Amino acid sequence: MKTLQCTDQQRQQRHIAFFAGSFDPFTRGHEDIVLRALAVFDEVIIAIGVNPAKKGFLTVEQRRQWIDACIGWRTGVRVVTFTGLAAQAAIEHGACCFVKGIRTMQDFEYEMQMAQTNHDLCGLDTTLLYTSPQLAHISSSLVRELHALGQDVRQYLPDKAPLDILP
Repeated sequence: MKTLQCTDQQRQQRHIAFFAGSFDPFTRGHEDIVLRALAVFDEVIIAIGVNPAKKGFLTVEQRRQWIDACIGWRTGVRVVTFTGLAAQAAIEHGACCFVKGIRTMQDFEYEMQMAQTNHDLCGLDTTLLYTSPQLAHISSSLVRELHALGQDVRQYLPDKAPLDILP
């Protein structure tokens, strides 16, 4: 197995966080994590994971357009896509750390395993940010389900979300 390692030079450069997920769609909860991470890091890379075997709610290009409209225009935010290991993509993009949002204990347990695995793979640590309480119930799957049932989901989405993209 190939060992991934970031260099000392990468660690000493700008503090770049790698926020990986499917973001299908990007919600107010995701936006909250990015804004709070920007208070800690010089840059936050929102990294849309692409799984060619899965059909998403939104296409990868629609997700990218959505995120660009919601928050990609902000200074210190970059939106990228990746396939394969998030650890490899984080190293390739010069990240010094992963950032993840935590809503529940179930999220914590899953993210702890991922953090340990990513550290084993590439030496990068993970910063966990607890979701703001008023947003903790929001998930992409909730938005998809409510939308499929004909419900108005605007309250769960960033103000600048391009709603015309929704299927």
